[in-house]
Amino acid sequence: MVKRVSVLRGGARASANPYIRTAVGEPAEPISRLARNASPTARQLAQVKARHASLYGYRGQRVPMADKSLPAETPASTAYETGQPGGRTMAGWSAPTLMTLAKAPFAVRALNNMSYGATPTTIAEFNALGSTDAQRLANWVDWQLDWANINDAAVDQRLTAAGYTTLGKSLEQLWNDHVKADPVHEIRMRPAWEVQRASYVRAAYSRRQLREVLVNFWHAHFNVMGTDFSVGPVFVHYDRDVIRANATGNFRTMLEAVAKSTSMLYFLDNLNNSRSGPNENYARELLELHTLGAENYLGFMDPFQVPPCPEDPAYPIGYTDIDVYETSAAFTGWSAKNGHWQFPTENDGTFVYRQSWHDAGPKFLLGMMVYPEQPALKDGQDVLNRLASHPRVAKFICKKLIRRFINDTPSQKLIDSAAAIFRANWQNPRQIEITLRHILTSDDMINSWGQKNRRPFEATVAAMRALGQDWTLRLDHGKSDEFMWRAGFTGNVAYNWPAPNGYPDTAVAWSGSNSYAMTWKLINWLTEASDASVPLSPILATTRSNVATWTANNLVDFWSVRILGYALPAARRQVLVNFMAQNGNPASDVIADTDTWAASDLKKHYNQQRLRSMVSLILLTPEFLSR
Repeated sequence: MVKRVSVLRGGARASANPYIRTAVGEPAEPISRLARNASPTARQLAQVKARHASLYGYRGQRVPMADKSLPAETPASTAYETGQPGGRTMAGWSAPTLMTLAKAPFAVRALNNMSYGATPTTIAEFNALGSTDAQRLANWVDWQLDWANINDAAVDQRLTAAGYTTLGKSLEQLWNDHVKADPVHEIRMRPAWEVQRASYVRAAYSRRQLREVLVNFWHAHFNVMGTDFSVGPVFVHYDRDVIRANATGNFRTMLEAVAKSTSMLYFLDNLNNSRSGPNENYARELLELHTLGAENYLGFMDPFQVPPCPEDPAYPIGYTDIDVYETSAAFTGWSAKNGHWQFPTENDGTFVYRQSWHDAGPKFLLGMMVYPEQPALKDGQDVLNRLASHPRVAKFICKKLIRRFINDTPSQKLIDSAAAIFRANWQNPRQIEITLRHILTSDDMINSWGQKNRRPFEATVAAMRALGQDWTLRLDHGKSDEFMWRAGFTGNVAYNWPAPNGYPDTAVAWSGSNSYAMTWKLINWLTEASDASVPLSPILATTRSNVATWTANNLVDFWSVRILGYALPAARRQVLVNFMAQNGNPASDVIADTDTWAASDLKKHYNQQRLRSMVSLILLTPEFLSR
C-alpha cells in the first residue's frame, strides 16, 4: 500500500508487434486469427502462458497460495490493526479493557452512527419520523439517501461568505488558475486547502449528514493525499465530481471516474503508464485497496492455477502478482493533458486516452482473456467490469461499509446479505444507495451501541455540533489556522493521509496516548477559544438561555443531555457535580454568572471558566468519544 516503481519482469512489452509472442521456437500466430468474442483456445492459452514466462519470469512452478488460515472477515493484512486472532502482537502491549456504557436512547445511537453527532434538533427530527424505532430509522435513512432533495443552501452560503473561491471551479479552470499559470505555492494549493477546511464546515453544519459521512468514507477508500503538490490544484474536482457525485450511486461508475481523475492519475502514477514504461502503482492499489482487498491476494503464483471463487466459480478466488502486471498493461495510455513533451498543445488537465502509449497485446487477468487490439479504453473497462461484478469485491466493500457504520468486527451474516444485494445491483445506478439501506436498517445497526470509537476528525466535528457553534473555518484567518495547526497533532486532518490506503477505521488504530491527548486538547480549546472576542462555542449564552437556576446539579444535567442526548451514569455525574459545586450544596447553592477571583471560597472562584471546563470534561468522556 505504498507507491511502487514498476517491477514488470522481462522489460517493456513489445505490444506494437502485430503478433502474439510465443514460446521459443514456436511460430507466432497473427492477431487477426484470434476470435474476439470466442472462448480462448488451448493454443491461445498456451501462448499467453509463454508470454507470462517471457515478461514476468514465471516458469510454471507451483507457488503455494497465500495463508488463508484466518477467518474470512479477518485477513492477515488487517489482523494486526483489528486485534483479531492470528495477527501480530507487539511486546509490551496490554490487552484492552472492555467498558460497558449505559445504553443511549435509540435516536442518539442511530444518529451518532449515521451522522457526525446527534444534536437536540436532529434528535427531535428523528423522533418525529414514526411511531416505532424501526419506522423512524427507515424513514430517516430514506430521507437522508434522497440527499438531493434536502435543502443545504445555508452551508453553501456559509462557505461563500467565508471567502471560499475555488469550490465551484471546473477542472479546466482549476488547471489554468492553479497549475498552468505557475502561481506561488499559496495559490497553487488553495483548492486542496479549501476542500480540506470545507469538510469540517460541511460535517458540522450540513443537513445532508449521511452524505457527508459517505463522502468521508469514499475519500478514505479511494484515498489520494489532497495536499500532495500535484494533486492539490485539482483536488476540488476529485472531491466534487468524482467522490461526491458518486457517493450513493454506482460503484462501477465511481471506479471509472476515479481511474480517469487527474488527482488519482497523478497520485498513483498512472499518468505516465505506457507500454514503453509500465508502472504498476495504480493497478496494484486498484486490486489491493479499491476492490478485492489484500485478504484476496494470492502472491506470485500461476494465474491459471488460481482456484475458482466459491460464491461464483466463473471468477477466481483472488488475484496474483501477474494479475497486477496485466491490469497495469490494461491501463496503459490512461493519462491527462498536462503539456507532456510529446503533446505540448494538450494542457488543460482533463483525462485523455493515448492510443500510442497503450499496450494493445493480449492479456490474461482475473481468470479472463482480454483480446488484442480492442477499441479505445476497452481493456481497462473490461477490467473494471470484471472487478465490479466480482463476488469477493462485493464482500470487501460491504465489510468496510459495515465497519464504518456499525462495528469494527462486522458479522459475516450481514456481510454476506449486503454483498448479495451489492452484487445483484452492480449495474444499477442506485447500487450503493440500495445496499446502504439494507445495512443501515439491519438488526446489527438497530442493536449497535458503543462498538465504535470516534476518530479525531469525527470527535472534533461532533463537539462543534454539540456545542452549537456558529463559527466557520476558513482560509486567510488566524484562528482557523490555529485550529488546523492543533488538528494536525491528532493525526487525523481531513484528506491528509499520505499512503494510498486511507485513514484506518478501527479503534485500536486511534487508541494511542498521543491521539487521545491531542484530541482532548483540541476539544478543550474549542470550549475556551474566541475569535475577535466572540467565543467559538456559545457555552455561556446557551446556559443562560436554558438553565434558569445555576446549581451544580442543574448545570451538569443540562449539559450532559445537551452533549450526549441522555443523562450520565450516576457515578460519572457525581464527579462532575462535585467539580461544579466545589464543596457547596449541589442542589441549592446558586453559582453566580461571574468570572471573578475568589480563592478563599472556591465555589465562587472563576465560575464561568469552571462551567466551560465542566462542559469540556463531558466532551472527553467515553460516552461522547464512543458511538
